Amino acid sequence: MNLQLLLVIIFSCFASPSRSERCNPKDKKVLLQIKKDNDNPYHLASWDPNTDHCYWYVIKCDRKTNRINALTVFQANISGQIPAFVGDLPYDLETLEFHHVTNLTITIPPAIAKLTNLKMLRLSFTNLTGPIPEFLSQLKNLTLLELNYCQFTHTIPYSLSQLPNLLLDRNKLTGTIPESFGRFKGPNIPDFWLYLSHNSLTGHVFASLGDLHFSTLFFSRNKTEVEFLFGKNKTSQTIDLSCRLLEFDISKSEFAELLTSLDLNHNLIFGSLPPGLKDVHMQFFNVSYNRLCGQIPRGGTLQSFDQYSYLHNKLLCGSPLPKCK
Repeated sequence: MNLQLLLVIIFSCFASPSRSERCNPKDKKVLLQIKKDNDNPYHLASWDPNTDHCYWYVIKCDRKTNRINALTVFQANISGQIPAFVGDLPYDLETLEFHHVTNLTITIPPAIAKLTNLKMLRLSFTNLTGPIPEFLSQLKNLTLLELNYCQFTHTIPYSLSQLPNLLLDRNKLTGTIPESFGRFKGPNIPDFWLYLSHNSLTGHVFASLGDLHFSTLFFSRNKTEVEFLFGKNKTSQTIDLSCRLLEFDISKSEFAELLTSLDLNHNLIFGSLPPGLKDVHMQFFNVSYNRLCGQIPRGGTLQSFDQYSYLHNKLLCGSPLPKCK
């Protein structure tokens, strides 16, 4: 190859960058409309129509299809609402995230239900409000639905039991936990997360919920009755039932050896700590601010926690608290 021909090839590559672009023009058009609907925020300044959108900030493309498979907006100063055009993103989209976008308001647009291949939907640390929409249950491929630290109100939709790994904590949800939650059907069952803490949930929790195998269960700062979730055969590794005014005799409770974290602080729990707790090798344990009595069982990890894990139980004694009289 002579020098002149080589220079022609090199020049043609630089002169026609569109020939080497990975992006799909339909995808780019949708993204530019999303940017426009959000008043062209600085966070999306890299979204230049003259460049390949697969290299834009917060965008990820599939290496084989070159279609967008992730839109992850994080800590952005974006105001308004999630544009309905989000629903026109390609079928390949697996991750949609608006996280720490505190000026994001209104509700979740129904257009999101069109993104049927989504595996992770994360709309957290926003000011999204209104009821959690029923149409989210249409996203059958979801492995994680994270709607925490928002302003969602009303009751939890029954249909969410079709999905696994629900993070709905730190909202303003009311009513009872749906009976359908005792029959979760998500793809990750029997090992999944359920975060419902810091809401205003009340009433009885159906016993069928206790038959499921949770990896992580957060129910703190609600007024539901859930002590039946304890048991030797349970598989929960993390349980948080703190600040709930729970009142029951813990001396009759059994705890699974798989348990690694148990938080029961600020309740009305009474009785003595069961001896079986010494066989549970926990990394975190807190029963402070209750009505416990008797000696703390010796052995296992119970003495590895400091006195603050046991404080404000007037009749509780033994290491790490003062000796029993």
